[in-house]
Amino acid sequence: MKLSRKLVLAKAKASDLESVKKLNCWGCTLTDISIFTQMPNIEVLTLSVNSITSLAPLAGCLNLCELYLRRNMISSLSELSYLRCLSRLKVLWLAENPCCGTDPNLYRLTVLRCLPRLQKLDNQLVTEEEVALALTQGEEVIPPQSQSKTSLQPTVTKTLRHKIREELGMRRLPRDKFPSLSSPSTRENRPLIRKSHTLDAILLLLKDLEEDELLVVNTATQNRLQMFTLNSEMMKNSLQTQRTEDIEN
Repeated sequence: MKLSRKLVLAKAKASDLESVKKLNCWGCTLTDISIFTQMPNIEVLTLSVNSITSLAPLAGCLNLCELYLRRNMISSLSELSYLRCLSRLKVLWLAENPCCGTDPNLYRLTVLRCLPRLQKLDNQLVTEEEVALALTQGEEVIPPQSQSKTSLQPTVTKTLRHKIREELGMRRLPRDKFPSLSSPSTRENRPLIRKSHTLDAILLLLKDLEEDELLVVNTATQNRLQMFTLNSEMMKNSLQTQRTEDIEN
C-alpha cells in the first residue's frame, strides 16, 4: 500500500503536507512511503508494523527527531545511510526488522556507529561509552549499491560534512581525503574510511557540547598535539644523531 497525500492529511488533520510535524501510521500495511520526500518538516514519525523495505524517502526529512520503525521489512542496515544527514534524529526504534540479525550487541554498535547522535535506540537509552565503543567495534554501514548511481545522498553527506567544518571554523578537506565507499580500492583504504567516519562523528558531537565540555575537549586535543610534536622532535633528533655517528665512523 502506498501512503497517499489524502491519508496523511486525514491522519494529521492538516491542510497541507509541509505543515505536518507529527504522524502516526502504525499498522497501515504500508510498502511505499515516497510521500515523505514532500514532507521536510516532519518531526515525529511512527511507521511501526508495516511492510516498509527502504528508508530512502526519509533522507530529506532534516527536522526528524523521533522515528519508529519496529516490525517492518528492512532487510539491511545499509538503509541507515539514508539517515546519516538527519542531525536532529535522537530516537530510533528499529527492532524486529530482518536487518537486526542474530547478534543484538553487534547490531546495536553498528547502528550507533552510523548514527552516533542517537540518545535512545529501541527504547533503550544510549550511553557515551556505547558510542565510543561503537566507533571501534561497530561494523561499517555501506550505502546500498543502487544509491551511488541513483541518489544524491553521498553528495548530501559531503555537503553536511563541509557545512559542519565551516561552522566550526575549519577548512574543507581535499576530496581525496575521504575515498568513495564504492571505489575498487575500498578494502585497501578501509582504515582511512574508518578514520573519516570517526572524524564525522566527532564533528557532529561537538555541536552538542557546552562551553565547559568543549574546554575539556580542547585540553585533550592540545595534549595530543603536544605529544605528536614531541614525538616528531624526538625522531628528528634521533635521525640527526644517527647521521652524526655515520659521519664520524
